[in-house]
Amino acid sequence: MSSRTPVPVRWTYAFVDRPAERFRTACAFWTAVTGTTPSAPRGEREEFGTLLPGGGADACVKVQAVADGAGGAHLDFAVEDVPGFSRAATDLGARTVAAHDGWTVMSSPAGQVFCAVPWHGESVRPPVVGGSRLDQVSVDVPPSAYDAEVAFWSALLPDWSARPGSLPEFHVVAPPPGLPVRILLQRLAEERPVSAHLDLACGTGIDAVRARHERLGASLVAPARHWTVMRDPAGALYCLTGRDPETGGLPVPPAG
Repeated sequence: MSSRTPVPVRWTYAFVDRPAERFRTACAFWTAVTGTTPSAPRGEREEFGTLLPGGGADACVKVQAVADGAGGAHLDFAVEDVPGFSRAATDLGARTVAAHDGWTVMSSPAGQVFCAVPWHGESVRPPVVGGSRLDQVSVDVPPSAYDAEVAFWSALLPDWSARPGSLPEFHVVAPPPGLPVRILLQRLAEERPVSAHLDLACGTGIDAVRARHERLGASLVAPARHWTVMRDPAGALYCLTGRDPETGGLPVPPAG
C-alpha cells in the first residue's frame, strides 16, 4: 500500500481504441453518438483524435488508432502532478508501459492500460446527447485478478467512491461530482486477459437510444434486463445501460 499523498484527478477521458484501419469509422460513429465534432488527427501516425463538444463544454472522449489487437477502451487521468500520480500507481502495483514527455502510459496489476496526462483546466462536463451519455469505462477482469484490481483502483483513487455494484460481479469506482467518466470493474466468469469496453447511461430510454445507434450503423448483439450489448461500426462491443445519464447511478424506484 502506498504511503504517498494522493494526487487528485482533475478530469477524465474515455478513450475509444480501435484498429488503425477502422479509425475513421470509429470517429464518425462516436462523434455522431456524442453530438461532437472530431478534431484534426494528431500524433506521429495521426493516431489520436478528440471529440469536441460545443456550448463551452470540455471534451471527455478521445479516439485512438491502435497498431495491435482489436482495441477496446481505456481511461486517461488528467492531473496536476503526472510524475506523482505515476509513482503512486507504481507503488500500488501498476507498471509503466511508456514514459513520454509530460505523460505516462501505465497498466494496472491485471494489465488494463491507463494514462496519466496533464490537466489543462478542463471542468465543464458535456451534456446528455440523444438521450444518453458516454460516462463509463467497464474493465472486464479475470476472476484470479479481480480482488487485487478492486483494491488497486480503490487505493489509487481514494477520493472516489468505490463500492459493490448492483450484481456480485460488479464493483463501481465513481468519481467526485463533475468528473465525466467513471469505472466499472466486472469479474468475468472465465480466465482470459483483461479488456475494457465503453458504457453509456440511457435511463429508461434504452430502446430509443438503441434505435438511434442502429440508424448510425451499430448492430444489436444481446439484449438483457438492465443493459443492451451493441457492436459499433468499427467492430467493437459496447453497452447501453439503464443508469441515469445525469447521475450515472441506477434509477430510483418511485415511492410507494
